[in-house]
Amino acid sequence: MNAATVALVPAAGRGERLGGRGPKALVPVHGVPLVVHAVRGLLSAGCVRRVVVAAPLSHVDIMRSVLADAGAEALVVAGGGDRSESVRRALDAALAESADMSPEISVVLVHDAARAFTPPELVRAVTDAVAAGAPAVVPVLPVADTVKRVDANELVTETVSRADLRAVQTPQGFAPDVLRRAYEAGGDEHTDDAGLVERIGVPVSTVPGHPAAMKITTPFDLAVAEAVLAP
Repeated sequence: MNAATVALVPAAGRGERLGGRGPKALVPVHGVPLVVHAVRGLLSAGCVRRVVVAAPLSHVDIMRSVLADAGAEALVVAGGGDRSESVRRALDAALAESADMSPEISVVLVHDAARAFTPPELVRAVTDAVAAGAPAVVPVLPVADTVKRVDANELVTETVSRADLRAVQTPQGFAPDVLRRAYEAGGDEHTDDAGLVERIGVPVSTVPGHPAAMKITTPFDLAVAEAVLAP
């Protein structure tokens, strides 16, 4: 692979639903913080040149120490008040750091620290698709549950067909200029970078996702990770 790839990891979330008192990214699974698992997974894919982690301003030094002690090499920058601002700051830091490097960045991945056990082959699949010419790529899984649309009173108004529905995972991959243009165009706070890209009229391609790329959000998810996903 000839693509120069950087990965941005927004890790400034507080993780109230996990019951933690600090950043979700520092919640341990088998004694190792989620952010360490996530960074190791990205680097082990063999296609990521640099990882940039956006940490809470109050935990920048702690996040640096945690990653350094674990041998998970990453640039740690201060994130913003929401996910959008954290990704924006990580992107700016990545592009500034790489300005004098060769080759220039050709693929930017945005990856949730909470999807800490994403398989390396999924990281490579997204990277490969962008490197092959897709301006934006997301990994997806078919929606397994029946989906209902409800009204303001929580009464069912429609059963939605699952045939063309997909659940989106990370890492999401982008050509650098596409992600930059999407953030320059701005918009409301969002939880999906591909959504910003869609707003500027850029097509978003998909690759098959993986069950292990589940998002760890609740204590139940954490228990699943402890029992099934962690090495």
